[in-house]
Amino acid sequence: MSASSRRNFLTAGLALPAAGMATIKSLDPSGSPAPLALTAAREPKYKTLGRTGLKVTTVAFGTMVTSDQSVIEKAIDMGINYYDTAVGYQGGNCERMVGAAIKGKRDKLVLSTKSPREEKDAALADLETSLKRLGTDYVDIWYIHGKSRAEQLTAERLEAQEIAKKKGMIRFSGVSTHNGFDNIIPAAIKSGKIDVILTSYNFTMGDRIDSLLADAKKANLGVVAMKVMAGGFRRVKPGDKLGITLKKEGAMTAALKWVLRNPNVDTTIPSITDMDQLDEDFRCMWEPFTDQDRQILARQMDYIRPLYCRSCGQCDGKCPKGLPVSDIVRFAMYADGYGQYALGLEHFLELPEELQSVRCKDCSECAVKCPNGVAVADRLIRAQELFA
Repeated sequence: MSASSRRNFLTAGLALPAAGMATIKSLDPSGSPAPLALTAAREPKYKTLGRTGLKVTTVAFGTMVTSDQSVIEKAIDMGINYYDTAVGYQGGNCERMVGAAIKGKRDKLVLSTKSPREEKDAALADLETSLKRLGTDYVDIWYIHGKSRAEQLTAERLEAQEIAKKKGMIRFSGVSTHNGFDNIIPAAIKSGKIDVILTSYNFTMGDRIDSLLADAKKANLGVVAMKVMAGGFRRVKPGDKLGITLKKEGAMTAALKWVLRNPNVDTTIPSITDMDQLDEDFRCMWEPFTDQDRQILARQMDYIRPLYCRSCGQCDGKCPKGLPVSDIVRFAMYADGYGQYALGLEHFLELPEELQSVRCKDCSECAVKCPNGVAVADRLIRAQELFA
């Protein structure tokens, strides 16, 4: 596609016609999932992604931990039309897999990727790499990835996004944040140059950032929610009776429906690794959030309380040895919650060597006390045992 045709394409919104048959599950009286074949086609639900005008399914597809290309291909057939990836996922193999899965279907889909680089030239080099791997000459959204402080929205990086727009390499600019909502969302709105916010948002956070999401929508920014499953924890160890029960009752679908109930969230990008997860997440577009779901999530909260960081920021700067506590707890979650050891290791090895060498077992007592009940010392030690 030439630069001029790219620019012409920017004026068009995207929508995907509804897909065909799907299979959903309901709970039988024992609380176990039971298959329920639909006799009529279910159409995905769509929302408009802020001022971008893009029509996206309310449940989209986060590809970070996907290794089976056929799951993406099936999702496309079912009608899911937004796919999110990043230059660093799976050492670049994620983008290659997504590119193979969308081949011949690119013009029907919304595609986003990310780069954490703050320097203009480095970021643009990442974008060129992403486009080559994905087999496309543009992405719909390019995120400044994983920022937590307003000053990380550098003039250089914002300029890189403007350059990429003018060249037709991207359609819209975004920023993603795991734990810097209070800083990043207001800064993105103030900049006037960010079109889409990608933020962690799940039931463990309650209404903590609801006002920020409302501010983003009032400014006509698109809002995409990630980390919607609060660490996943779909994998349950044998003998873990509570975990097994919560899984059977549908804790993960309850978590996704909790996010979807917020009118200021346009779409979600749950990580999907297999066909069962795809079916479970797909049906959440129609199923309402119920009192039963609320009760399930209350028990799920107790279950994951010692394991999952809610990104409240209260531990920032509290470790005497300088450890980024919430980040390292998140790395351990990648292994224990998502079952993605390599992903946790990759992030751990990006820490400075002096932080990689810290051993929390050497401390007589942990100086960091989590107000939300995370067993901080245990989780840091777990990460060090796994990755160091």
